[in-house]
Amino acid sequence: MRDLIGYGENPPIVKWPNGARVAVSLVLNYEEGAESSIEAGDERDEDISVFGGWSADPSRRSLMKESFFEYGSRVGIWRYLGMLREYQLPATFMACGAALERNPEAAQAIVRDGHEICAHGYKWRGTVGMTPAEERAEIRAAVAAIQAVAGVTPVGWYVREGITENTRTILVEEGFLYDSNSYADDLPYFVQAGEARHLVLPYSGDTNDGRFWGTGSLGTGEDFFTVLKDSLDCLLIEGATVPKMMSVGVHLRIGGRPSVAYGVRRFLEYALAQQGVWFATREEIARWWLEHPPVGHAEAAYEGVA
Repeated sequence: MRDLIGYGENPPIVKWPNGARVAVSLVLNYEEGAESSIEAGDERDEDISVFGGWSADPSRRSLMKESFFEYGSRVGIWRYLGMLREYQLPATFMACGAALERNPEAAQAIVRDGHEICAHGYKWRGTVGMTPAEERAEIRAAVAAIQAVAGVTPVGWYVREGITENTRTILVEEGFLYDSNSYADDLPYFVQAGEARHLVLPYSGDTNDGRFWGTGSLGTGEDFFTVLKDSLDCLLIEGATVPKMMSVGVHLRIGGRPSVAYGVRRFLEYALAQQGVWFATREEIARWWLEHPPVGHAEAAYEGVA
């Protein structure tokens, strides 16, 4: 059953570390090499427009389209790993198992630098339409690939095109800590998954470089910076009484391009200059939420940053 009410007028109050008002989750999507591809043995190439309107016949292999994806794994990944090292910030890489298999050096660098890998499916696809057995196989394939190439076991799950009514029960049974297949809130929340309670860390579509993807896409790095800054400013105001969570979504073939990456860089510098901002991986946020249960309501006093 859908929950159209959520926390309502009185959301819970969580005390983030050091009295932070906003927990900022940087998410780097690593999908390159896991998209539908004739080269990889799929029947069709990824059927999606790129470069603001150009697209190719998905029934025929397109080396040009492949090169658009390749930018993320050849260049974007290293641009962001370098930027994160420069600012000493943690991030969550939502990574497809098949993508990491095709670039083990990148997979190992993500772990080497202390970032989280969240399972993003084995292939870059959702599980809608899958049977429970097919969905469990997809989840296990993603986990096995990440374990083999990166040496870590993911505790988070997020897939393109959404999940089924069975997903969260399967995730609980497979030992996952959280999933992010939701855009429903500014705070983590629990859902019932079979007999268990399961944690959801919502994601965001507006603070996401997806605005630069597809037919008629518009925007500049300045636009992206403004959206990110305005979102943080709003949440910092609200976070004085009810601390919030903010997700920043970047795709390495899109936000990894210089102009957009520069907008992200400007945001990181801006956010680091503000009081009350906690940069954390999604795993860190999930574990904090579980280990420090929220208390009270919005009306209660919060001893945060003045």
